[in-house]
Amino acid sequence: MDHRKTVKELQDEVDKYISQFKEGYFSPLAMLARMSEELGELAREVNHSYGEKPKKSEEKEKAIEEELGDMLFVLICFANSLNIDLEEAHDLVMRKFNTRDKDRWTRIEEQ
Repeated sequence: MDHRKTVKELQDEVDKYISQFKEGYFSPLAMLARMSEELGELAREVNHSYGEKPKKSEEKEKAIEEELGDMLFVLICFANSLNIDLEEAHDLVMRKFNTRDKDRWTRIEEQ
């Protein structure tokens, strides 16, 4: 049975990896630029798979899953560098969705 990692475990794993290098985490601005770069790569893959722009024959196949993984890694680096617990950040957002936005969308049981 494979073990599913918690967000805390993901953050700890990335921190352990980054901590082996003298350079450590990039600055927040550099990380934001990296996140933007990774988002562009994800957008390109989605556009190739679901949009009107097929890949050129010489372009290698890169999975959306891999691009999402890259985005997640940079997001975790960003959070770690700013000492943000992503589980707590997630809980804050879910509270917001469950209060402020609770009546914004049509629930399935209301159809």
